[in-house]
Amino acid sequence: MEFLDRIPLGIVLLACLTLGLAPFMPEPHIWEKLKMLAAGTLHRPVDIFDFFFHAWPWLLLMVKLARMAMTR
Repeated sequence: MEFLDRIPLGIVLLACLTLGLAPFMPEPHIWEKLKMLAAGTLHRPVDIFDFFFHAWPWLLLMVKLARMAMTR
């Protein structure tokens, strides 16, 4: 958890806005993969890898914010 505490929040937000949303056109990749997951069409290994690749900054942000809320 110390490692998580040392990561600046700004860096995590920057990762979410760049890697988490890229490519931006025609729609963010993470949104496309979430729609595929909801529709049950997220089957191909490359799509699953792509989903986790674009989701990890958002997961890191959620964990960091939860950790910040618990330590206050």
